[in-house]
Amino acid sequence: MAFDDPNLVSTAGLVPVLALADRAGLRELADEHLSVPGDKGANAGLKVASLVAGMVAGADSIDDMALLRHGGMGRLFTSAYAPSTLGSFLRAFTFGHVRQLDAVAARFLLTLARRGESASPAPGISGGYAFVDVDDTVIAVHGHAKQGAGFGYTRVRGLNALLATVTTADSAPLVVAQRLRKGACASTRGAKRLVADAVKQTRRLLGPDQPVLVRMDSAYYGRDAVHAAITGGAYVSVTLRATPPVKAAIAAIDDHAWTTIKYPHAILDEATGTWVSKAEVAEVPFTAFASKHPADRVPGRLVVRRIPDIHAEANKAAGQGTLFDLWRFHAFFTTAPPEGPGGLDTVAADKTHRGHAIIEQVHADLKHSALAHLPSGKFTANAAWLVLAVIAFNLTRAAAALSAASDLAKATTATVRRKLIHVPARIASSARRVTLHLPQAWPWHQAWTHLFDRVADPPATAPS
Repeated sequence: MAFDDPNLVSTAGLVPVLALADRAGLRELADEHLSVPGDKGANAGLKVASLVAGMVAGADSIDDMALLRHGGMGRLFTSAYAPSTLGSFLRAFTFGHVRQLDAVAARFLLTLARRGESASPAPGISGGYAFVDVDDTVIAVHGHAKQGAGFGYTRVRGLNALLATVTTADSAPLVVAQRLRKGACASTRGAKRLVADAVKQTRRLLGPDQPVLVRMDSAYYGRDAVHAAITGGAYVSVTLRATPPVKAAIAAIDDHAWTTIKYPHAILDEATGTWVSKAEVAEVPFTAFASKHPADRVPGRLVVRRIPDIHAEANKAAGQGTLFDLWRFHAFFTTAPPEGPGGLDTVAADKTHRGHAIIEQVHADLKHSALAHLPSGKFTANAAWLVLAVIAFNLTRAAAALSAASDLAKATTATVRRKLIHVPARIASSARRVTLHLPQAWPWHQAWTHLFDRVADPPATAPS
């Protein structure tokens, strides 16, 4: 056994994926917007492309970028930088440079969408809404050398990544805004700016007439985040804590106002055509921030879901009955209209709000990819790493959409990487032409070939 073949590569899928990134202008955008000083910031476009390529191929640390320099990779790609060079480039970032990279990520996603090369979001169900989900996650770190690391609400030492995604019925989530924060920060820190950026980016992607619903959990129920969404022309759907005003509103709901909903393990009563379930929903008018200045108050609806208290059910099973039913209540506030175009009635509003959990899948996806680690001791380098991970995530989603494979349209990054990226190949040259010899009977060769053909298409011409 010997590692001695200079013509083999293990990630031939990077060929069409990086061609896609080049068509969308990733290198040009980085060269135009990044102003990292000194020799470490030279050739910013090539260095950004190298980092994104490594992440698409599965790199989750700076040392892993060495996978771009094995076998025949140098014959397929020019200027694959050494990991040490890429690490020095990231450590030269300041907060201003991270914001410049945010601009690169936003414009890159727009270019992918305008060329029809992303998972094209389009209205489908739930009133045709595009759903912008906002949530944060803690990325665990180890040791005391990480700038900004601290213990947050999870009681795990780490850094806090705040993300916003956009999703429709026909598309997988795309990340439209991101921000790295110190580990011990409150969830609301920087949420106003990020929500505003996310709504604005969604408007650019889908057009000004697309209805947008921003979904958030109770940590973001505050004037700043809610007003940022409304100012951008979006509706909101925000979970509420059980504060005294919320409890009073729930207590005022009439017993006959509750509607049974389809819930896990529910059984359809064929005789009556209703769902036999102890989960019920109701709504009442509600004004958010009623104790604030009149200009800060937001009228809307309080939608409440109630389910039997699990402890009461256990007590009943043990023979300790109760005089009346005990319920647990889950309330959220929404400004989405109940009727008319785009209207969401009580049941639809509840079902739509529960879809907010999709952002947790994005968190898990990123943590099983480039965000498995935050590789630098410098905070701004890790902030840049987060933005690059988002670029790689969106690029992978676009490649999966272009493959025209139904099983990849909403697949995780790991699945797309296994089927389209980690394809071994042998390089051969003849008459100045490079040929990739791929494995015979590769199960996903049709998807790979379709992706390769799409990115090799000539650019679309402007209408005359």
